Amino acid sequence: MGKHKFKTRCYFDIKIDSQPVGRIVFELFNDVCPKAAENFKKLCQGVCGLGLKTGKPLTYQGSIFHRVIKGFMVQGGDFSNKDGTGGESIYGGTFADECLTTEHDRPFLLSMANRGPNTNGSQFFITTAPAPHLNGKHVVFGHVISGEDVVRKIEAVPISDTKAHRPVKPIVIECCGELIPVKKSKVVGGEKKSKKTKKAK
Repeated sequence: MGKHKFKTRCYFDIKIDSQPVGRIVFELFNDVCPKAAENFKKLCQGVCGLGLKTGKPLTYQGSIFHRVIKGFMVQGGDFSNKDGTGGESIYGGTFADECLTTEHDRPFLLSMANRGPNTNGSQFFITTAPAPHLNGKHVVFGHVISGEDVVRKIEAVPISDTKAHRPVKPIVIECCGELIPVKKSKVVGGEKKSKKTKKAK
């Protein structure tokens, strides 16, 4: 991945069958996939009002993981229909693919779900195993840096059928948002000083 001083971090607080199971923290590859990363961040923040296509609030809060395939991935992000048929991006409708060179080579990667080339909306998936057959077809725009156990709990929820892979218990994004980094400070002469503090000349 390209190197930036800071990569965006977002979180989901998850409930399964109304019971809190923990937090997932994502680091986004905003240096190589800026549009996908910005889309995900804004949907976590819920600050973009109503969708132009769906007329629904543009937020992941209250949405569900509607598809679970053990040994492959867990999918969510359909905030409008909650069944994999809806959702939209903050840009209105869908947006184009960005960097398709990042491979689905390990678990806990965050990638855009789509209906074909250049149809990215709000739906995403988290890999739970390497998925090389998705390389070049889906935009990997982040990864899980905390809460891998929560992803495994989602993956372990039984499904109602092997076609839709719909979990039998509701898996809800109860709360979500962006994690803002705290500026480091250093102790100078017994007092904490921000790195930005200028010394008198």
